[in-house]
Amino acid sequence: MSKEFSIRRLRALCKKEMFQIVRDPSSIMIAFILPVILLFMMGYAINLDTSVIRVGILVQDNGSSAQNFVRTLQASPTIDLHPILAQEDLLAEMSNKKLRGAIVIQNDFSTKLLQGNGEGAVQVITDGAEPNTANFVTAYINGIWQSWRMAEKMEKGVVQTTPIDVRIRSWYNPSTISRNFLIPGTIAIVLTVIGAMLTSMVVAREWERGTMEALLATPITKLELLLSKTIPYYILSLVAMFLCLIVAVTIMDVPFRGSLMVLWATSTLFLGCALGLGLFLSTATRSQFNAASITLIAGFLPSMIMGGIVFEIQSMSGALKLITLIIPARYYANSLQTIFQTGSVPSILWTNAMALTLLMVFWLALTAKKTKRTLE
Repeated sequence: MSKEFSIRRLRALCKKEMFQIVRDPSSIMIAFILPVILLFMMGYAINLDTSVIRVGILVQDNGSSAQNFVRTLQASPTIDLHPILAQEDLLAEMSNKKLRGAIVIQNDFSTKLLQGNGEGAVQVITDGAEPNTANFVTAYINGIWQSWRMAEKMEKGVVQTTPIDVRIRSWYNPSTISRNFLIPGTIAIVLTVIGAMLTSMVVAREWERGTMEALLATPITKLELLLSKTIPYYILSLVAMFLCLIVAVTIMDVPFRGSLMVLWATSTLFLGCALGLGLFLSTATRSQFNAASITLIAGFLPSMIMGGIVFEIQSMSGALKLITLIIPARYYANSLQTIFQTGSVPSILWTNAMALTLLMVFWLALTAKKTKRTLE
């Protein structure tokens, strides 16, 4: 039995694997249809932007200043103002989740303004069950209040002095649309699932169909076997990645400012991790169903929760921060977000590339160790 590596045998094995891919519609669906579906679902379902918030308002002061402030609130594009007649109705609608917040203009609103400080004239109530939304409501209403107070003083001839001139400028994502940040991270999750799913069934399928015995009876080496199970699915995963890129840029309007070569190189390292994980699970379980089930748990959930895509890693506890160091999606998502929004930043990309290389070597070496040339 030959122990030497043969390009001819590897080419024949890859050709055999490609024929199996063409004849198996599930591989085509996983590689070309599932990425687009997942990208649309996650890209549009996960949205950190708050556009219009439904807020109730209870007016207890009929003065001209109170009515003027109400008109200012109604003109705001970020608030959908819903008039409330009684405090009981206000509390009921807040409890039923029909309102995200409430504004109460108290009966001493005009009196407080005449006193010159305006303190305690407006009450803002928010639903603390959703902290992010509560903070948004508070910030929006406070901003409107400050702008209105400044406009009121200017109308009365009061000179406003601002010791600090604040001019806000957002870099890299000037539109401040969260989709531009989330879609690149979503691509990392999608490729984790696609890459691991594609290879999670290849070795198990050979065992279930009884063709592994025939392969082991041939003079192929372990390296040839593993490469033949990796290269075709690497090509499929790469096509899936560029398909996600086209959809993100052309349909979802996500800006791409980086280099395609850098994207390809980074994706290659990441796919080595994802394909290695799937191949290891397929080799270890020898069951397509078990391998696919474990892949979803071991690939999707850690990437989604601890990849830094939706949940900030810096806000996690110390133990979870350490666990995120072995999650490949953490480094790939960070690289994609950099490539899409900023371009090529060597200090970030090189650090992530080294981490992905170590993880890729780990998974492929673990798979090679688990793979046997016997029927045991």
